[in-house]
Amino acid sequence: MGLSKIFKRELEVAFSKAGQPLWFRMLKYSLMFYLLYLLKDSEYLWPILITAFFISLTVHLWFRYKTKGWTQDYGPWKYNKIIKH
Repeated sequence: MGLSKIFKRELEVAFSKAGQPLWFRMLKYSLMFYLLYLLKDSEYLWPILITAFFISLTVHLWFRYKTKGWTQDYGPWKYNKIIKH
């Protein structure tokens, strides 16, 4: 699979409306911005951001591996509902 197809698939998954409900996205980003606001002057801001990045990257890569590049169901990921060919 070419690199452009991989990027296209990743964008389809990232911006899929069926991947996460709207209420969950709103809650997730609200909490994230609130925590950033609380920690903006803290010495722990960068360690927390770096840790969160690596945890989210690990979860992303694990789901990508288990779904064979987002082409199979696994856990909350339902292939047929997310991507229509």
